[in-house]
Amino acid sequence: MASNSPPPGLRWRSNTFFIIATIALGLFTDLFLYGLVVPVLPFVLRDRLSIPEDQIQSYVSGLLAVYAGVQLLFSVPIGWLADRTRSRQLPFLCGLAALLAGTVLLAEGRSIVLLIVARALQGISAAVVWTIGLAMVLDTVGTENLGKTMGTIFSTISIGELLAPVLGGVLYDQTGYGGVFALATGILALDFIMRLLMIEKKTAAKYNLSDVAGATNPREHGTRNNGGEEREPTEEDSLLSNKKDDTYKIENEQSKLVRSFPIIYCFRNPRLLTAMLLSFVQATLLAVFDATIPTEAHTLFGFNSLKAGLLFIALDIPYLVLGPLAGWAVDKYGTKLAGVIGFAYLVPVLVLLRLPTEGLATGTNNIIIYCAILALNGIGLAVIGSPSFVEASEVVQRYDKANPDFFGANGPYAQLYGFSSMFFCAGLTIGPVVSGSLKDSIGYGNTNAIFAVVSGMAAVLSFIFIGGKPSPLSRRA
Repeated sequence: MASNSPPPGLRWRSNTFFIIATIALGLFTDLFLYGLVVPVLPFVLRDRLSIPEDQIQSYVSGLLAVYAGVQLLFSVPIGWLADRTRSRQLPFLCGLAALLAGTVLLAEGRSIVLLIVARALQGISAAVVWTIGLAMVLDTVGTENLGKTMGTIFSTISIGELLAPVLGGVLYDQTGYGGVFALATGILALDFIMRLLMIEKKTAAKYNLSDVAGATNPREHGTRNNGGEEREPTEEDSLLSNKKDDTYKIENEQSKLVRSFPIIYCFRNPRLLTAMLLSFVQATLLAVFDATIPTEAHTLFGFNSLKAGLLFIALDIPYLVLGPLAGWAVDKYGTKLAGVIGFAYLVPVLVLLRLPTEGLATGTNNIIIYCAILALNGIGLAVIGSPSFVEASEVVQRYDKANPDFFGANGPYAQLYGFSSMFFCAGLTIGPVVSGSLKDSIGYGNTNAIFAVVSGMAAVLSFIFIGGKPSPLSRRA
């Protein structure tokens, strides 16, 4: 029974814009604090812990991998629990507590063990925000607006990716870790306030106020059509829709494991599996840049933490500029086009990263060439930012709409983003370790050539599987 006394500020606290802004800030905080220490870690290890110079790269890669590895382990269990709770807000707040504890330990740690624990706590927080936060986005806007919403969110939080390494380098250079920690604390405080104030749509709907009503579950939203753009359904669309629903219908009695963890059934669909693999590749590429840019900048140009952090500006600006546009294109033209173009484009620009190491230019000219190539790679990273996420969401939504009783009241969406986060974190875990090892053994240029091949394979998978069959005459499955 609905209460007659709604909480203060219910309308604006449950407003779609405020909910999305709160989730975006949570993602921003996670990425900001992650990026804040990327250019700092080599110098913390060297100056605070006296790690030998020839071991710095392996320690940096290891600490980056700990964060992602813990996120990988916790994402699916957190998603499973979130789909069985009445509200996603409480676990969303608990994740922030883990992030605060990890940040304090990172600021005060004087041993490699404490730094590992700190990164592990930050990984737990990341598992919460990327699992529950993304499920809340889908709860709020549905798949028909998911591409542009996520494009805008990723564009916004890319400001954190853009500023964090720069500010981390500047603050550590000028104030030591005290200044870095003070900035992190301020961001955490704002994040906590907004998470505390936010009211989910399904909670607001209990108060029977028409102007706060809205879809409270993704199955209440419409799915996107063949090209991704919304339009009025026709009689032909209804017939095709019924045929599609039949392919997503779960007819037979499933095992106890599938009934307990229903998202597992959806992995029979090759589109969902491919979407997860693309998420893995995307994260691997991001981790390669995070792990190798600071050390390569020190090797090539003798850069300190400040200058190494500034290099990330060239890589991240395309996210800020192109993120919403890329997301809009996914909504309008579908996931296949963005996936194929984005991953195929990255093949040559990853290979180009070998040019600064070849000594074709010297001094300032070599730095300019490196920044330009990083910017070209940033364009590709912006294009591949949302196709895998939107594709996975749409496939699972079709299963959920065809079998609402099978997936429970909340649907399987937190479970989905738990798996999505797991694949993403697997990339973040493997990327630093593999790229660091390859860089030490075969060089920076050859390392990026190997990942160019991986990106090319992702483009082929995108063409074959995501968005349906690769035929202009076929409807999306």
